[in-house]
Amino acid sequence: LTVLSEKPTTFTITVTSEAGENDETVQTTLKFTYREKYPDETPLYEIVSQENLDDSDVMDIIKLLEQQAEENLGMVMIFTLVSAVQEKLNEIVDQIKTRREEEKKQKEREAEEEEKQRFHGTPVTIENFLNWKAKFDAELLEIKRKKMKEEEQAGKNKLSGKQLFEMDHNLDTSDIQFLEE
Repeated sequence: LTVLSEKPTTFTITVTSEAGENDETVQTTLKFTYREKYPDETPLYEIVSQENLDDSDVMDIIKLLEQQAEENLGMVMIFTLVSAVQEKLNEIVDQIKTRREEEKKQKEREAEEEEKQRFHGTPVTIENFLNWKAKFDAELLEIKRKKMKEEEQAGKNKLSGKQLFEMDHNLDTSDIQFLEE
């Protein structure tokens, strides 16, 4: 409480919420000025400063002050007004916490959906498979052709044993000649 003037009585009160998650708080400084007929008419009030509050939250606090002031006409009301603002600030801290938790859950859901999409892949149908098989066979054939060309260019056109026997039938009897000698 800081008294700014005596005539008319003007003072400020700083209201801070209870510490939320990670010791986060919201705070506002309210300035009250008594009118001549206070408490039969509402005091003048304004929000001088605020910390960690959105514009919508500030408007909600002003509406709350208006409502509480009208309800408490004829009674000393500063304590009631400050208490109402204190409760509102605590609600705002809770809303911030809830909003962050919801954002975290939303990000987790999005990451989970993305993970599902990555593993989902393309459904296999007969048409898809036949297209894939044709491409795959063409790739294998191309790889074999390249390999054959490389071997021919390197002079490594070696025939297998079966290919040698198929080309030269004299090789069938050549081993028998060696055994006879």
